[in-house]
Amino acid sequence: MATRTPPGIYHRAELYDVIYRGRGKDYQGDARDLVKLVKERNDTATSLLDVACGTGKHLRYFAEEFDRVAGVDLAEDMVRIAGDSLPGIPVYQADMSDFDLGSRFDAITCMFSSIGYLPGVSELDSALRSFSRHLNPGGIVVIEPWWFPERAISGHVVSDLVTEGDCTVSRISHAVLAGNAHRMDVHYVVARTGQGIEHFTDTHVLALFTREQYENAFVMAGLSVEYMTWDKPGPGLFVGSKAR
Repeated sequence: MATRTPPGIYHRAELYDVIYRGRGKDYQGDARDLVKLVKERNDTATSLLDVACGTGKHLRYFAEEFDRVAGVDLAEDMVRIAGDSLPGIPVYQADMSDFDLGSRFDAITCMFSSIGYLPGVSELDSALRSFSRHLNPGGIVVIEPWWFPERAISGHVVSDLVTEGDCTVSRISHAVLAGNAHRMDVHYVVARTGQGIEHFTDTHVLALFTREQYENAFVMAGLSVEYMTWDKPGPGLFVGSKAR
């Protein structure tokens, strides 16, 4: 399986955090709702692995609810920031499509539509097998997917302007349909006091897997699966469980 390279913004973890703090991303609220989902299905769960954990913002709150937590991310810079900010919590650099930590957990989460970065169905199937290998009997998997093909919009534009301290960031994205994926071109303009203005671009390609493809991946990995919506903008959640 070919090695994947994360888009450029994931190599600039501090800037990534500035943007999402400015956008009001509610990591604490997300974590609270996810803990509730897990505990409703496995009330004895004491451990959790957060896949594509980024800089560890969800992990910080998961650690308040579970005795043992850990994170996995593909981007080295994300792993560095998460490790520095969460002493005592192991964070591993690994590809979600095929990883082996040598341990199991009662719950696995994969949020922020990170699963969409997998390039094809074979990688999706492999990722769910990896998740299943890392689950204890009765374990729960929660995945936030990217959009299904029938709900994908072409030409969608999103813009943000964020100021934090002496740093101001403008982020503008334009997403178009490209085969079975969304291709999102993103422009960043970063201005810092005493440093001037920097401009760079980034391209994100997110696969438009069907609901059936997601569900098949769960089933082939030996997991039950349900699709559900929740009270947050976005494409919903898949929740799976491993037989006891």
